[in-house]
Amino acid sequence: MKITSFDIRLENLQLTRPYTIAYKTVSAVENCVVELQLENGMRGIGTANPSKLVVGEDVHDCMQALKKEEIRSAIVGKDIRELRALCEQLHLLLVGHAGALAALDIALHDLWGQYLGLPLVRLLGQRIKALPTSITIGIKNVEETLQEAEEYAGRGFRILKVKLGHSLEEDIERLVKLREMLGQRMDIRVDANQAYSQEEVIEFYHKTRKLDIELIEQPMPREALNDMKDLPAEIRQHIAADESLIDALDAFNLARQEACGIFNIKLMKCGGIHQALRIAEVARAAVVFLMWGCNDESIVSITAALHAAFACPHTRFIDLDGSLDLARDVAQGGFVLKDGLMFVSDAPGLGLRPRT
Repeated sequence: MKITSFDIRLENLQLTRPYTIAYKTVSAVENCVVELQLENGMRGIGTANPSKLVVGEDVHDCMQALKKEEIRSAIVGKDIRELRALCEQLHLLLVGHAGALAALDIALHDLWGQYLGLPLVRLLGQRIKALPTSITIGIKNVEETLQEAEEYAGRGFRILKVKLGHSLEEDIERLVKLREMLGQRMDIRVDANQAYSQEEVIEFYHKTRKLDIELIEQPMPREALNDMKDLPAEIRQHIAADESLIDALDAFNLARQEACGIFNIKLMKCGGIHQALRIAEVARAAVVFLMWGCNDESIVSITAALHAAFACPHTRFIDLDGSLDLARDVAQGGFVLKDGLMFVSDAPGLGLRPRT
């Protein structure tokens, strides 16, 4: 069954509320959208919103890469049943364009699942039925942090991810106040977005040990791998590598040096589902747990990450809240969110429908 059309467009999606992390404030996001059609009329969709600061590519770079005739030629006229070969060829053609690769990869996997009449996760080998996602609180003062946490608790979320990185002292104060207010109602994980030194990571860990912090996401700069691997083992096992983990080679190097206990896979970093599953195989061999994260993304790529996550036995954490604060999206359906738990739908492919 051949692919007959390949369309791309750019969508600007406003957030319902701006948020701040260690190095920027975000109020709207642009997503690159890819749509593919089979000769039987079935349509698959993929989206991308890569981070320029992490992978050196933004949505405008995505669009330029996808407009190249060699990409269209690699897709149109090809058989969707040859999914693996298509993904491998695109990986070679889109070196340095993880976002563009992810958008195409997601659309291909969606179309493949639809053509075969099964949810993608079942074709990949479903291992997990549901997991709780964290919901993110950006860098805010204590009062705003507590107000937002209470709101999320009221909406049924079970896990908070708190962005850190402006001041170690203020970061710790926020977490102390959060735990005092929440008790054990919610788990807390944190993300410093590369803002800490080795000494600050150690100080942070010891001063928050009694707060029952679930994990520490990318506390140190990507280039400080030697310092990260020299942290005490009890700290390293709680670290989730994010910016330090782009592809399967990074996963191998991190595992070989025992630099962290968790890999944070993002489709926007590695180039989609096909490449994400290569990282997952490294994690499985090295007995490293998996966390699946996201940027501010459409429900399309969030759903794709969820299907991949639920096909991996080492998945322990999901942080797939990237579409929840969008005022408008390009599609609907995909996953079900109930009391903080995420489930995939039983519909073929990614189970998405056009936004009406």
